[in-house]
Amino acid sequence: MTGILYLIPVPLGPTAPQDSLPTNVLGVIRPLTHFVVEQAKTARAFLKAAGTDAPLQALRLEELNEHTPDGALDRLLTPLRHGHDVGLLSEAGCPAVADPGANLVALAQQENIRVVPLIGPSSLLLALMASGLNGQRFAFQGYLPAKDADRSKALRNLEIESKKNRQTQLFIETPYRNRAMFDGILQTCQPTTRLSVATDLTLPGESVRTRTIGDWKKQSPPDIERRPTVFLLLA
Repeated sequence: MTGILYLIPVPLGPTAPQDSLPTNVLGVIRPLTHFVVEQAKTARAFLKAAGTDAPLQALRLEELNEHTPDGALDRLLTPLRHGHDVGLLSEAGCPAVADPGANLVALAQQENIRVVPLIGPSSLLLALMASGLNGQRFAFQGYLPAKDADRSKALRNLEIESKKNRQTQLFIETPYRNRAMFDGILQTCQPTTRLSVATDLTLPGESVRTRTIGDWKKQSPPDIERRPTVFLLLA
């Protein structure tokens, strides 16, 4: 029999796992000895805080990130084929969502390996819940282009799609470019379009504010520089 691939959420920032993960999730983590992680150093810190039955040095951690070649994925399934359960970790939030772990999950599904998602914080759903925007119809767009002209074009297209389908558009940015993204949205989108900015979700500095573009222009910009942020648009 093959093992189970557990998709293990991690906190969205520097908080203890016990503060954002249910007890039963921590109970799944502790007996595992095989993990696929985005970065080994931060994964070890998380596992130390979560608690493991085996010593940290006895755990087997394999990295899967944007530098992992596609040809290496097959090898990461080897413990599962031999009957070992494996935990998949992202750097923050839920694995396989805006995360290279999705490729491993796809391969596991192809081999009929059981995949079990565990409950934990998802910045996208938390932002949508608190935004007051359309939660019946929405789309996550990942990262938008970094160059100003390309980003403006993408934003105009998202705004058109949002208005046509009454669909909330969610996207993210590298934290040090958050302010450039915010300024680009205000320069590009229509005054009546609603923009929600969700920052530091589940952390002490958490903030979720929804305003029209016109209203955002009348007030001071939010403090989002170098802070994890989700942007949501509804035209």
